Amino acid sequence: MAVEIRLSAVDVARVRLAASPLAETVFGVRAALGVGGHEVHRPWVREAQPVLAGDPDLPLLQTLLAGCLPSFLFPVPVERLPTFDTELAGLRTTDPAYVAAECAAAMPARAGTLPAPAELLERVADALARCYAQLVAPHWGRMRAVLEADLDRRAMTLVDGGLEGLFAELHGDVLWREGELVVHGRRRRGSVWTVEAGGHGLVLMPSVFGWPDVVVDYSPRAAASLRYPVSGVGLLREQPRPTSAGLGAVLGRTRAAVLAELGEPLSTPELAARVGVTAGAVSQHLGALRGAGLVTTRRTGRTAVHLRTRTGTALAAEPSD
Repeated sequence: MAVEIRLSAVDVARVRLAASPLAETVFGVRAALGVGGHEVHRPWVREAQPVLAGDPDLPLLQTLLAGCLPSFLFPVPVERLPTFDTELAGLRTTDPAYVAAECAAAMPARAGTLPAPAELLERVADALARCYAQLVAPHWGRMRAVLEADLDRRAMTLVDGGLEGLFAELHGDVLWREGELVVHGRRRRGSVWTVEAGGHGLVLMPSVFGWPDVVVDYSPRAAASLRYPVSGVGLLREQPRPTSAGLGAVLGRTRAAVLAELGEPLSTPELAARVGVTAGAVSQHLGALRGAGLVTTRRTGRTAVHLRTRTGTALAAEPSD
């Protein structure tokens, strides 16, 4: 089904970018439950499933996340990248009547089996807090780095090419058409759902666990929202464990400096400027670091972006002589 998000001149002036750790937790739990997700997340899912299986509210999470997702689980962030605790506090203040209406719309056949809205909200918030602490928080540093890199890149695209340029490279399913943002669904063609932004604007949000799909809030309470696949998601995948020969190749002051800087995704020119060597020299050092399993590289368009692997992070954290 195609979705049309109608934007007035006021809405266009209020388009902004943000990311949501709460939404990532919801999407991550959903993937761990075997609903949605992608093969790229399989290593994380295998790690998360045994933990999630022991959660006391697993049946409730399964009911809520098995089909259409109720919008109350996805409040639009008011900041560019809020903390999980900030978003969770906002979720806890949701009007129970809105919770009930969203559950009835998203799962009409199962809504009657759910707890009363106030109890449901409390239990879901507590369950998501546990899931974030156990499943997402240990990986959040790397996820946040990838999300922030995407936000920075989209912001520069907006500066260089305006909204038309931003929407043109957002996703193949997204089309900007004179005041309407059209998202083409993959399941049913022909039918159209219209979302009115209503002067509240539009928030564009990269997503790790929503990758590779585009997700639209069909019934926004305030700003309309569109979640798109984050670029560089492959940077989150662990590379093969380093060999002793590979580790020997990374010894040296410049390579140690390169490894230290790659706690966040950086392009080759950015990395060269930080380390103080030429881009060609950085490329040579990166080749050795990749061979040791300490750095991963993904290409987006003409830009190569580099990030430490988990092993590289552990090595960089150790004191050097």
